[in-house]
Amino acid sequence: MGRTSSQLPPGPRGLAALRAAIRMYQDPLRLLQDLPLRHGDVVHLGAGRTHVCILSHPDQMRDVLVTHNKNFVKASPHLARLVGDGLFLSNGEFHMRQRRLLQPGFHRDRLTGYGPVMTGAAEQRSSRWQPGVPFNLHREMLELTQVVVAKALLGTDLEVEADHFAQAMTTALEADLLLDRLPLPGAIKRLFSPSKRFLQARAQLDDTIRRAVDEHRRDPEARNDLLTMLLRARDTEGGTGGLTDAQVRDEAVTLFMAGHETTGAALTWTWYVLAQHPEAEAKVHAEVEAVVGNRRPEAADIPRLEYLRQVVSESLRLYPPFWVLRRIAVDEYQVGDYTVPAGTVILLNTWALHHDPRWYPEPWRFDPARMSAEAIAGRDRYTYVPFAAGPRECIGEHFAWMELILVIATVCQRWRLRLAPGHAVTPVAAVSLRPRGGMPMIAELRKPG
Repeated sequence: MGRTSSQLPPGPRGLAALRAAIRMYQDPLRLLQDLPLRHGDVVHLGAGRTHVCILSHPDQMRDVLVTHNKNFVKASPHLARLVGDGLFLSNGEFHMRQRRLLQPGFHRDRLTGYGPVMTGAAEQRSSRWQPGVPFNLHREMLELTQVVVAKALLGTDLEVEADHFAQAMTTALEADLLLDRLPLPGAIKRLFSPSKRFLQARAQLDDTIRRAVDEHRRDPEARNDLLTMLLRARDTEGGTGGLTDAQVRDEAVTLFMAGHETTGAALTWTWYVLAQHPEAEAKVHAEVEAVVGNRRPEAADIPRLEYLRQVVSESLRLYPPFWVLRRIAVDEYQVGDYTVPAGTVILLNTWALHHDPRWYPEPWRFDPARMSAEAIAGRDRYTYVPFAAGPRECIGEHFAWMELILVIATVCQRWRLRLAPGHAVTPVAAVSLRPRGGMPMIAELRKPG
């Protein structure tokens, strides 16, 4: 990995390091923006014998996610309490096997069949809105994506219990994942027990999946969802057979959580930027009218909804659901002129990367033209990593893109969304990038024509 050096990267030391650790807990987005400005693209943050290295350059994204990806693993003690050893946190050969088993469920031809689920959920959810009556858009988008992933993954309908389920997941994740931000030894973090809310949410999720598995086994031929694929999965290369019940549970929970949390956040922020930029919103409406008209949007429409895709892409740049990507170095790792020891927590700083003026002039300005095919071709691929990259790139990326575009196209056929007055929208770094206090919106019926 280049020449050897025992020198740690620059970064806050002594009391400054302690203050930075506290800020990582209190306001990680501000810290992730400030540290590269003060210390450069490679920053070391330590507390005792625990090392954290924050990387903010596209070359480092490539190096960790692709070139030397085998030297890095994922670990999150608190998230593991929810998702177990599912694809999101598993490592090594086991991760590769699990990904190989799951991959057929995300082939493009299979995804097309989920289109009506996505548009149907969008129609049903938005039909409950009342013109001029404020509602929490973020909650609505989380519940909508829960309904979609429940139908696509489990073949079951969560519409009735989506509100309670969304709140349980939110409180559980926000209460227990905050500790993962702190640069504390794992032994100390393990002293914190899961909260009662977390245990209740996990039990509810486990019960939902258990009931779905039982129903699938009673009638295995009548379903065509991802859970059916999991139950039938066989590892033809490894020769180890299918998945155990525990593995089915872990993969289903992983896909359920990832399939609704990040997509719900991405939808929320896209509606936010459209409400802030009426000209872009008008272009989206015009494009949907020209491509789709009054019929229900379909997967086949997506390639022609090019401007809408640019809007969503720019929203993902400004408000990436994965605001940081976390890895742990297996062996010592040399980055530039510095070396960090084995066990160092590596934080790939998506937030600062996506707002770096070196790659995006006026980086805080919303500009969908940045995401045209020509503009993308002129940039380093690793200046934009909303779904990570390399062998651990999000397996559901195409599913997410399809859902984002079809849901927005469906809703904007009927509605125009406006921010409710009197609420300041502030991003907060939770399990995904969420709006603090929700996203109060008012729906307006669009005029005919």
